[in-house]
Amino acid sequence: MPISWDFDVTQVIGLTNDDAVSTEFRWVKQVVERLNRTFKTSYRVTCGYGSENGAAYGVSLWVAYYNFLRPHPYNYWKPLNELDMLSNADNMPAKWQLLIYLGQQTILKMQQS
Repeated sequence: MPISWDFDVTQVIGLTNDDAVSTEFRWVKQVVERLNRTFKTSYRVTCGYGSENGAAYGVSLWVAYYNFLRPHPYNYWKPLNELDMLSNADNMPAKWQLLIYLGQQTILKMQQS
């Protein structure tokens, strides 16, 4: 049975605020477009994912990086969702090791249940 998703879509058309909808939702469009550009930049170097599983893993790793490791200017150059466990890691490889460890523990728990 296919999954059915309903979205409430509000279109912001063009580059100028010519109507009330564009004026109200322009900032959302800008945030989404910036996220898309950031993702595309990291995707291009992969030359594609090769499979559905590769795509799922690649996007999952990117989301982990974006939300837990990447410094954001809007959060005073700290990650958006800084984990207490990651604050003890001194460098980026150590942070990735901790995230991979957490992922492995989650997979083991899923396999046991």
